[in-house]
Amino acid sequence: MNDLVARAAMDRRIAEIARPVIEDMGFELVRVRLMSGKEQTLQIMAQKPDGTIEVNDCADISTALSAVFDVEDPILDAYTLEVSSPGIDRPLTRLKDFDQWSGYIAKIETVELIDGRRRFKGELQGIEDDEILIEIEEHGEPLTIGLKFDWLSDAKLVLTDDLIRDVLKGRKDQGQIDPEQFDEVQSVIDGDDDDAGPARKGEMH
Repeated sequence: MNDLVARAAMDRRIAEIARPVIEDMGFELVRVRLMSGKEQTLQIMAQKPDGTIEVNDCADISTALSAVFDVEDPILDAYTLEVSSPGIDRPLTRLKDFDQWSGYIAKIETVELIDGRRRFKGELQGIEDDEILIEIEEHGEPLTIGLKFDWLSDAKLVLTDDLIRDVLKGRKDQGQIDPEQFDEVQSVIDGDDDDAGPARKGEMH
């Protein structure tokens, strides 16, 4: 079966070690990527079952994983461990992600050509068995198609105003961001205060 959580052999090996540690702490493993460069970076994305995660949670996971990796030693060369949230325009790596984020715009890539194309962009329509349902535009008309999860090579949400607004509203409702901060972002998205917009955006970074 295709695994978008961990694609390369090394990623899968790391995921085997990391997943039980993360799940024992009450979180879910979203994605593992060992990225090469001047120095290797091991990027691990995690979240709570409700889709959220806080900075302190990432630090706790990082501490726990570092201890396990020191013993298991899956990576020979030096590397930096980064534990993060999936972000707002998150990768979609598990079948259930496509159901959870139904109604939002996503970009999907497939391993092989499907009807002459590998890239699809449209509104997610949930799942049906092992298929991802997505509404795309074909000849100017909306068309819902099914793509088997095993066909996918990559998938992520597209950053839209609706997505930003809904994700931040969810965080506000759970007390993760200040209501005032949410209202400022909302006004920037809606264009209610053009003069204050750039300054307010700057405050959010």
